Amino acid sequence: MLELKDFRTKVHNDWCPGCGDFGILNAVQMALFELKLEPYNVAIFSGIGCSGKTPHFVNTYGFHTLHGRVLPIATGAKLANTALTVVAVGGDGDGFGIGAGHFVHTGRRNLDFTYVVYDNQVYGLTKGQSSPTLPKGEQTKSMPFPAIIEGINPIATAISSGYTFVARSYALDVRHLKEVLKAAVLHKGSALVDVLQTCPTYNDINTKEWYAGADLPTKAPRLYKLEDTGYDGTVKNPTDHNEVTQKKVQAMTRSFEWGDKIPIGLFYRIQQPTYEDMIATRMPSFKEVPLTKQDLYGRDVTDLFQELS
Repeated sequence: MLELKDFRTKVHNDWCPGCGDFGILNAVQMALFELKLEPYNVAIFSGIGCSGKTPHFVNTYGFHTLHGRVLPIATGAKLANTALTVVAVGGDGDGFGIGAGHFVHTGRRNLDFTYVVYDNQVYGLTKGQSSPTLPKGEQTKSMPFPAIIEGINPIATAISSGYTFVARSYALDVRHLKEVLKAAVLHKGSALVDVLQTCPTYNDINTKEWYAGADLPTKAPRLYKLEDTGYDGTVKNPTDHNEVTQKKVQAMTRSFEWGDKIPIGLFYRIQQPTYEDMIATRMPSFKEVPLTKQDLYGRDVTDLFQELS
C-alpha cells in the first residue's frame, strides 16, 4: 500500500526559507500519491536553476538535464517508454528563455506528458536577474534598472503553440496546485502548468503579501479561481473549428489579466491525437509495446529500409 512518504527522499533540501519551490514540491508528491502511481512508473526531468533539484527530492526515476533542454530529453524518454508517466519541471528562465524554442515545438507535437514551470519572474539561482516573464517596467531589488522589454505570457504562448492542457496555479496554495497537477497528468496530451511562486530572496515585488492583496484598498486577494466564476475552458467538440477558436480567444483574453486581479485554474483543454498516436499509425508496434521492451536488434527492418529508399 503506497504512502505519501514513498514519494519523498532523504536528500537534504537547501532551497531558501520561504521559497515557493517547497509548495510545488509538496504538490507534486501529493498529486503522484493521490493518483496511485507507482514510483517506478514515474520519471521526473528538470533543467537548470533552483527548480532543477526537484528530481533529487522525489522518489521516482529522475534526470537533471541541461539549461533549457529539459523538454527534448523528456520527449526522448516518453517516446522510448510510452508506459512511463513523465513530468518535466523547470523555471521560467529555463523554459521561456534559453528553452523557448523547445517549449513551442513541444506544444506542436502534443506528447502525452506534463510540463510544470516554476514561475517567480527572476533568475533565482544567479542572483535575481529579470526572467522572460517579468513585466516591462518592473524592477526587483537586485536589478540596477527596470526591465526594458515586454514579458512573455506563458498561457497565451502555450495555447498558440498547441498545448492541449493549459493551466496556472499558485505555489502557496498547495491544495489547488495539487488538483491542477492531477488533472494535467491525467490529460492525454501536452500539459502546461504555469505556477506563480514567491522568491523571498530576490523578487521583492511579487511577494506573499502582494498576492494576498495587502497593498490594495480592498485588501482582497489578487488571485481568483476561474472555476469559481463559472468559466469553462474545455472544448466539447474538438472538430468544431468555431468552438475551438472561441475557447482559445476566451483563454488568451483571461491570460492577460494582471494587476489587481489574476486568474488561476484551467484556461484551456482539448482532446486531440497525441504524437504517440500519430506515430502508431505508421508503427502499430510502437503503441502496443514500448520501445524499451521491443527486441530492436532481432527485428527484420528490411521493409523499413525499402520504405525509406
